[in-house]
Amino acid sequence: MINKIEFSTKNLTSNAGLLLLLGHASKNGIFDLIDHDLVFENGSTNKIKMNHIKTMLCGNFIGIDKLERLKLLQSDPLVNEFAISIKEPETLSLFLGNFSYKTTQMLREINFKLFRRLLGMSNRKSITIDIDSSVVNVEGHQEGAVKGYNPKKPGNRCYNIQFAFCDEIKAFITGFVRSGNTYTANGAAEMIKEIVAQIKTDDLGILFRMDSGYFDDDIIETIE
Repeated sequence: MINKIEFSTKNLTSNAGLLLLLGHASKNGIFDLIDHDLVFENGSTNKIKMNHIKTMLCGNFIGIDKLERLKLLQSDPLVNEFAISIKEPETLSLFLGNFSYKTTQMLREINFKLFRRLLGMSNRKSITIDIDSSVVNVEGHQEGAVKGYNPKKPGNRCYNIQFAFCDEIKAFITGFVRSGNTYTANGAAEMIKEIVAQIKTDDLGILFRMDSGYFDDDIIETIE
């Protein structure tokens, strides 16, 4: 005999992990920091920015890769509990269009602040920073996406993302998106300089770890 199971109770969600994500971000002042330090020139954009940022954070966390699919969260009771109003994809697209180089740099500075906070809480005297790159395939003609090394879908346009993580505290430090045909080591020396300027102190030792694709004179000279 097979018993029929009915999910008829209210406030059920398949995205319970968002409770931990949103709760952690709120408790540790991450949303307050973004709200204070990310400033758009348009006043109306500033008023709605946190709602849209929380929307995209939730979507990214559960694996949504297209704005259209964010509609899946519109009736989620957990999202509503955190007072997040999921807008139409067109509205979110317009919001993203407000980002410029200036506001993108603001986000990078916010991320460095968060990392310094985590690093301070860890009380570590030395850390290992891994620098690597990853290919992101795209379907379409997005700005900056060109044909390059794309093992998943050879011949497709893609981005090449360079990023840095701290091994000991498992935290993202910084990164940026590059065109798909960018050489692995391009921009790594400048990234190392930025990281050192942002987090290095007299009592903190830093070891940079990279694979053979980063064997480059500029990188070696920068580290030395």
